[in-house]
Amino acid sequence: MTDTEATHPVRIVVAEDETIIRLDIVETLRGQGYDVVAEADNGQRAIELVEEHAPDLVLMDISMPVMDGISATRHISERSLAPVVILTAFSQRDLIDQATDAGAMSYIVKPFSETDLVPAIELAKARFEQLITLEAEISDLTTRFETRKLVDQAKSLLMEKLEITEPEAFRWIQKTSMDRRLMMKDVAQTVIEQLGNPS
Repeated sequence: MTDTEATHPVRIVVAEDETIIRLDIVETLRGQGYDVVAEADNGQRAIELVEEHAPDLVLMDISMPVMDGISATRHISERSLAPVVILTAFSQRDLIDQATDAGAMSYIVKPFSETDLVPAIELAKARFEQLITLEAEISDLTTRFETRKLVDQAKSLLMEKLEITEPEAFRWIQKTSMDRRLMMKDVAQTVIEQLGNPS
């Protein structure tokens, strides 16, 4: 964790309908220095708690009563309220694509260990920050979605070619766009054209 996170722990809402699992997750998160600000046992309650507490992140189970985790994730993501990390059972791998389409930034397959938790949380936070940066640049929803797809594609190419991390690839695109006074979409397009078409 960075110094700022040490002084201001990441605030998390945990949504999981099975009490024992939820308590275990909360204990693990607190042990890692995260601040669990609220707990929900269904998707609808998760949305209410996110709107009430404005957390830095949401850990969301997929299968929950009242409203499932995918629907709740979509609601939270469409409003850019917080990044969502989806919790899914191993048998539900097919639902991960649905969760990603709904806006989940990362996922963890249950049962998981502490070592799975922190990287998934950090990845989700980094992706959410990137998304907020993109949203600030583009107001039109359709263009925003197209740009996000292009930037994701360009990031993958840069990560592969330059052997860098996802946040580093995003910063590279962001810095290039600022240095050259271009939209991030244009920079991503150029990266794809230059790196994505092996001759």
